[in-house]
Amino acid sequence: MATLPIINHEDYFAKIGDDHKFPINKFGELANYLKKIKITKKFYIPYPCSDETLMRAHSKKYIDQIKNKTLDDNGIKKIGFPLVDSVVQRSLVATGGTVLASKLAINFGLACNTAGGSHHANFDCGAGYCVFNDVAVAAKYLINRGLAGKILIVDLDVHQGNGSADIFKNDKNVFTFSMHSRTNYPAKKSKSDLDVELEDNMEDKEYLKILKFYLDQLNQENFDYVFYIAGVDIHFNDRLGKLKISDEGIRSRDEIVTENFFSKGVPLCGVLGGGYNKDFSKLVELHSILHQSCAKLL
Repeated sequence: MATLPIINHEDYFAKIGDDHKFPINKFGELANYLKKIKITKKFYIPYPCSDETLMRAHSKKYIDQIKNKTLDDNGIKKIGFPLVDSVVQRSLVATGGTVLASKLAINFGLACNTAGGSHHANFDCGAGYCVFNDVAVAAKYLINRGLAGKILIVDLDVHQGNGSADIFKNDKNVFTFSMHSRTNYPAKKSKSDLDVELEDNMEDKEYLKILKFYLDQLNQENFDYVFYIAGVDIHFNDRLGKLKISDEGIRSRDEIVTENFFSKGVPLCGVLGGGYNKDFSKLVELHSILHQSCAKLL
């Protein structure tokens, strides 16, 4: 029985100040929790993503502005993190983590990062706590190396994956599917290949029915690789959510998605996406459901 490859790095935890709205501690605590519940004994450690790989999804100018910390105040404000060394390092390492996970998924069928899903980052800017679009970078990497031909991004974060939609809008090799809250951030949505907008306060039964319907449609397309952004900000107790999905609803969602592709032999790379639960330990537990669902299949 194979063990699920899980990627983690101590640099995922950046120093952004204790009073910051973003729950940055979740990355370290998730790693501890996955060990505690015996999903893994040790993690795969990623390298920082190289400029060459980053430049498949981002402009050289923007990469330099982040690495040299020369991005203007507006650009920094849009991202929402202070542009300090630990944030720069974290962004490079977390992106490297998704690239590593994307390769391991080919060998194992499934692999997960304990970060990633920075889907608001665009070609030449970051936004909404996203510096580099790790899934876009990894998808471009796989295609460039001939490791995948027809990639699907399943984005179930509560917020639309607008950065991914923009980066891949003219790319026939990557199909973007975003199922998100209609009234939530970003105010101005981009156009994914398939957008499903959900009304406020939607609960489990309706949510899962809609998800299954669209997965059936997507199954007709014969994708040979999947990235799954498993945001848990759909939870009823999320500070930035607007949906009313329960713990069990999130577990069902993750099991439906991972089983759907694994059963067809399509490699799946899982990344965290957003989560801003009012209860921090609950947040960590919810994020772990992605890894639990994948580990169960292996």
